[in-house]
Amino acid sequence: MSILKPYRFYPKESIERRAQDILTQMQTQPNFAPQWPFESSLVADFLDLGVVWDEIPADGEGEIAARILPTERTIEINENILEKPQGFIESTIAHEIGHWVLHINQDEVDGEVKQLELPLGEYGKKPTTSEEPFVCRGSAYDSKIASIEWQAQYFASCLLMPQHILEEKQQGLDLTKWTDLYKLRDQLGVTISNLTNRLQDLGWITIPKNTRQIYRGQGVTENQQRLFG
Repeated sequence: MSILKPYRFYPKESIERRAQDILTQMQTQPNFAPQWPFESSLVADFLDLGVVWDEIPADGEGEIAARILPTERTIEINENILEKPQGFIESTIAHEIGHWVLHINQDEVDGEVKQLELPLGEYGKKPTTSEEPFVCRGSAYDSKIASIEWQAQYFASCLLMPQHILEEKQQGLDLTKWTDLYKLRDQLGVTISNLTNRLQDLGWITIPKNTRQIYRGQGVTENQQRLFG
């Protein structure tokens, strides 16, 4: 059996459930109970994953923000991203945790070392591995890798911004106002882009492309109605 799982499609509900299961398990242990602003490294500790900072040289396709070394149970973060906002760093670590949970055969981590690499500032980089799901060429390969990277990033968003925490932290805020969104961003410890993407994905707000106008989304519950005036 390979260290890397064969490619499979994960629906959003499945990914969100996996992230929530981890948070629920952490909540039962005082030393790991999650708090917000969120620290992704706490999740790594809970899963017995090391997080190290080091210089990661760029390859022919550009800068690498982070990579996971499965057989070493280690997430390696490029020290160059220390200049990035803290929310970006948390998202980067959570993204790699997403790869560990969704894409690594954890029972096989004693085998050959493989690396899943994340390019600096964007997602979707081809991993440097010879495993079958990651060495194909052409459009099928590209779409598969894009899907894998999306899965890891969606997991990161669910981990950093679970729905029940969003419900709690948004109390008294108007999510159609940028000032209130930035307040919510600070409470959660995420980037504003990650927050707005998450809220739009949940259907709570809508921001038309290339605009700064925020509208109430179709997914707002009755209990949230008052938050929009």
